[in-house]
Amino acid sequence: MYFYEYIRYLIFAAPVLIFAMIAQAGVRSAYSKYSKVRNSRMLTGAMAAQMVLDHYGVKDVDVRPCAGTLTDNFNPRDKTIYLSEGVYGSTTISAVGIACHEAGHAAQHAVGYVPNKIRSALVPITNFGSRFGLLIAFIGYFIAFFSNSPISVYVVIFGLALYGLVALFQLVTLPVEFNASRRALKVIDEVGLLSAEEYKGAKKVLTAAAMTYVAALATAFVNLIYYAVRLLGGNRRR
Repeated sequence: MYFYEYIRYLIFAAPVLIFAMIAQAGVRSAYSKYSKVRNSRMLTGAMAAQMVLDHYGVKDVDVRPCAGTLTDNFNPRDKTIYLSEGVYGSTTISAVGIACHEAGHAAQHAVGYVPNKIRSALVPITNFGSRFGLLIAFIGYFIAFFSNSPISVYVVIFGLALYGLVALFQLVTLPVEFNASRRALKVIDEVGLLSAEEYKGAKKVLTAAAMTYVAALATAFVNLIYYAVRLLGGNRRR
């Protein structure tokens, strides 16, 4: 029985899983392609990020290197943009696009961009929900399996609601990521950090990266729907 349910889940989730794989392949392809092309101004990722910060009047954010590949991030706690080894000192089109995107997050933080505030507020409870939401839901499921207690349904719903915060977090993440890219591309264009052709390359890199967030949202919703049907549909004594 569980084998057939697993097959049904794969059929149900197949389009989303395929889209997620395509999105991941797309960002790897775009990053790989434009990480081999140097920009005409020979700007490093660190230089480009600083220019975006200056454009938005952000004076209290540092730009520092960090280990890894595509580990770039803005940390609002210490107000630092961390750029990976392939971005910080690199003069490629990919490096400039990614660095400017992270500087876009710093600009969001500086102006109090509301979706960014909401996402930050969701982090602690989302972490809890992702770790324990399904566990709580399955506890409710097994309560129903071994007894007739009506509380089991509420336990399952509570657990699923916690787990559903992952999907909510991904939903809120979308405008944050798209807005950071818009801020980055706006400066790249207006200040002329890249030529017109190079700008297109940076946009392709950021667009491909954004699609991975869309895929993550779709995956989160598919998982939530699956577990809701599986646990609530089977939440009865057998």
